[in-house]
Amino acid sequence: MSVTAELRTLNRSQWSAVAASFLGWTLDAFDFFLMVFMFSAIAKEFHTNVASVVIANTLTLAARPFGALVFGMLADRFGRRPVLMVDILLFSVLELACGFAPSLSVLMILRALFGFAMGGEWGVGASLVMESIPPKTRGFISGLLQEGYATGYLLAALVSYFLLDRIGWRGMFMIGIIPALLVVLIRLGVKESPVFEGQHHTHVKRSPLFLFGMGAVALAVAMGPALAGTVDKSAMLKWVYFIDAPIALCGLWVFRKHWKIAIYAVLLMTAFNFFSHGAQDLYPTFLTKEHKLSTQTVATLTIIGNVGAIVGGLTFGAWSERLGRRWAIIIASGLSLAIIPIWAFSHTLGMLALGAFAMQVMIQGAWGVIPVHLNELSPHDARGAFPGFVYQLGNLLASGCAVWQAQIAEVRGDNYGLALAVVVGAVALIITALTLFGPQHQGVDFAAED
Repeated sequence: MSVTAELRTLNRSQWSAVAASFLGWTLDAFDFFLMVFMFSAIAKEFHTNVASVVIANTLTLAARPFGALVFGMLADRFGRRPVLMVDILLFSVLELACGFAPSLSVLMILRALFGFAMGGEWGVGASLVMESIPPKTRGFISGLLQEGYATGYLLAALVSYFLLDRIGWRGMFMIGIIPALLVVLIRLGVKESPVFEGQHHTHVKRSPLFLFGMGAVALAVAMGPALAGTVDKSAMLKWVYFIDAPIALCGLWVFRKHWKIAIYAVLLMTAFNFFSHGAQDLYPTFLTKEHKLSTQTVATLTIIGNVGAIVGGLTFGAWSERLGRRWAIIIASGLSLAIIPIWAFSHTLGMLALGAFAMQVMIQGAWGVIPVHLNELSPHDARGAFPGFVYQLGNLLASGCAVWQAQIAEVRGDNYGLALAVVVGAVALIITALTLFGPQHQGVDFAAED
């Protein structure tokens, strides 16, 4: 059957799950990417440089695996639907609180808390959808879900275009409460995963006391870099990589029966997060600092890039049903190498727009396969926790990317194009190699597996 014919077999409940998860990822990304348009404005208000403010994104990314593990384990214990609702409410409220931060140190703490709450949304939403739809529709739906992130980035660009100069960075954060409204949709229209309900006896029954203790410890560790930064900002990255990362890696103990696939997935997702964040987080700064473009022009180019991202995610996600998950990723990441010169080193608006569109087609084309690929690789008794945790652990290990790129650029006279090109080019090669020699479990029957 064609993809269109397969999609027609989805019932109302399944489409509701897809819609809720897509909107969850969209508004999750909207809240995260709002900040990338505000680095310069925040730095100006707090009398510091952009590299110091970019650390806030590092803290958000570094906190996410701890939230992913906790919320994922809660989802494996209590169900995908209720945990997803609580998670979205939490990160929405914390985004609002960022608009009232009286200092950069307080903003750092709030962004770390936001990252912890945000960490659970991706994996829990993915497992809810992938367990609710027929196997043949997973590729296209995977691309659709992943491009919720591109849609969120696009919405953040639109809001920046129309409102940043009018309401300032604090007002932008206050708009972030909007995702809380999604809880109403989840409450009314989304059913629990049929795999979770039908195979309830196969899931690990961890006690609420254990989960509470695990959550308290994870939250404390996730907050460590931000609290250390209130004393010494140079300690943040050291904490992230020498304390947070080793502790987060200990979380793989939960998946010790499947340690080989867990390690492979973490390596793959680390490369993928360098790929996306290396191309996205400092892209508006690249246009502002290096090309001296206006807020509206920066937003327009970002919007063009995210339209390309949506096209790429849907296309390669659907193609992965025929090409296979691995070859869809390899082709997209390989083609991104040819686009780097246009994307990072052009000097005219037309070429910059072409580069932004084409690069995001390839980067998010590769990413469009990831939700289904990770769920199909996941252990059957931990599908609520595994995809989100390995994805967010990759985020932690790649969390210093924007800081290092900013430092490279500033040392070389604000040459952000070079910093973007070096990272994207290197990780495109790494992703191609890892995927070429890695596994795939395309079309696995989740219910039968349980």
